[in-house]
Amino acid sequence: MSSYIITFLIAFVISLGLTPLVRRLSSRLGVTATPGGRHRHSQPVPKLGALPLYLAFMAAVALAQLLPVERGDPNEVVRLTGLLLGGTILLVVGLVDDWRELGPWPQLLVQLAAAGIAIVHLIIIEYVNDPFTGEWTRQFPAWFTVLFTLFWLMGMTNTVNWLDGLDGLAIGVTAIASAVLFINAAFRLDPPQQSVALLPLALLGATCGFLPYNFFPARVFVGGGALWMGFTLGALSIIGGAKMAAVLLVMGGPILDGAWQIVSRARRGRSPALGDRGHLHFRLQDMGISQRTIVLAYYSFCACFGILTLVTSSRLFKLLAMGVMGLIVLAVMVFVTRHGPSGRKAARNN
Repeated sequence: MSSYIITFLIAFVISLGLTPLVRRLSSRLGVTATPGGRHRHSQPVPKLGALPLYLAFMAAVALAQLLPVERGDPNEVVRLTGLLLGGTILLVVGLVDDWRELGPWPQLLVQLAAAGIAIVHLIIIEYVNDPFTGEWTRQFPAWFTVLFTLFWLMGMTNTVNWLDGLDGLAIGVTAIASAVLFINAAFRLDPPQQSVALLPLALLGATCGFLPYNFFPARVFVGGGALWMGFTLGALSIIGGAKMAAVLLVMGGPILDGAWQIVSRARRGRSPALGDRGHLHFRLQDMGISQRTIVLAYYSFCACFGILTLVTSSRLFKLLAMGVMGLIVLAVMVFVTRHGPSGRKAARNN
């Protein structure tokens, strides 16, 4: 237990202490998000929030390697190397994007490279559980393993990046998912995966330390750090036994929202990689709902379904929960699409 407390506190304290310093540095360098476009803040906001998050996580992970915990995975060091290398590449690209605003396609290529590095370092999805029998499926063919893992890692990277539209939204949801992964690894597995549990705990500490500065009204933005967070969260859900179901229940709403936007943009002849205010959190804001209310509603929704993964071991129940969650999210999106400002405008034009 002391190892868990130390890891969390190291990440939390470093993130909490470094964020004000990075905020001032970002303002001095002029790396700020100016009002306009998709975001509706009233004044320039520093956007180098990736730095304290990353440094806090890295410091806590480095310390965790020295702590006296059981390490049952012989490939743990290899997987940790892939996690840190891939994440560092995305962090650097995210910082460059904060500075120079890269286009979507260079970012996608780098995401592909980061996912490839993870796969080479054995962060791969080899099996899934059969929810009806609880048994492992047979091992996937190598080509399917690679494609499935690429899809998952790049999907999670972009899901968190797209979620970063309102103050505190992506940070808080990432913290909830990290907490669920930690509790699963530390307390629900037999035997517990103590060393693996320290990794999402480090991410939880970093996001909790950053959240007070990022919650509405934000004093600093995550910026390119959203790419790094998404990749790290996706990789952590694979490391230590593919806890993808847990992450799917926490992140299911944002994932469905991202899929909805991809289809919607493609139908309108727009590139799915180009951002707009079509995401659910933006549509709710356009309907006059406050940022705080939207963000707290997301927290509650994600936490409720995350808790379901912790209170039940039934894979069939989790599958049913995913179905219910999907229906709820789709119903809300259909309602908002039809009755939001854009939907009412389309109806008048017809």
